[in-house]
Amino acid sequence: MLFMKGTPTSPKCGFSRQTVELLTNANIVFGYFDILSNEDVRQGLKTFSDWPTYPQLYVRGELIGGLDILKDMMEDGNLAEQLDVTPMDTTTDVTAEIAKEPTLEERIQTLITKSRIMLFMKGVPSAPKCGFSRQIVDIIESYDVPYDTFNILTDEEIRQGLKKYSDWPTYPQLYVDGDLIGGLDIVKEMQEGGDLNDLFKGA
Repeated sequence: MLFMKGTPTSPKCGFSRQTVELLTNANIVFGYFDILSNEDVRQGLKTFSDWPTYPQLYVRGELIGGLDILKDMMEDGNLAEQLDVTPMDTTTDVTAEIAKEPTLEERIQTLITKSRIMLFMKGVPSAPKCGFSRQIVDIIESYDVPYDTFNILTDEEIRQGLKKYSDWPTYPQLYVDGDLIGGLDIVKEMQEGGDLNDLFKGA
């Protein structure tokens, strides 16, 4: 998965363009996410990955790095072998394959695994847009654990799609390790029962 500026067919920076060219020339098919389309993801991923620039390439959920890393790997040998991926057959149109927009489900899966503790809320922690979101932020922050958020008011497709994906009709929604925990009521119950601390601390 390549997090880049723009799309493979229309990169918005030279580094992203060069990275796409390297992967395409190696016949490597990849998904992508245009970080210019979502500021929350753009800023949050830099913190999550501890990598300050874009593009960023992930293979099987692990950060490989940016353009310089890929160039170094190219110098060391076959890029597909270095990344431990299977290249497409040379008869396949790689450009056509990578030009496919990520599906809504792929976007959702990318977001819910962006951070170990991931909160989908209305607004942002410093300015929640509803009382339920404000309360759940206060609860999470009382445990002093790192977490990330996504403001569902900024993306109507994610807002509606996540409700169907999770089969949970309301917000906020809390995910831990990619699994839905629930909304405010569930989180409150877990807090009162002492289960929330174990969940956050990975017990």
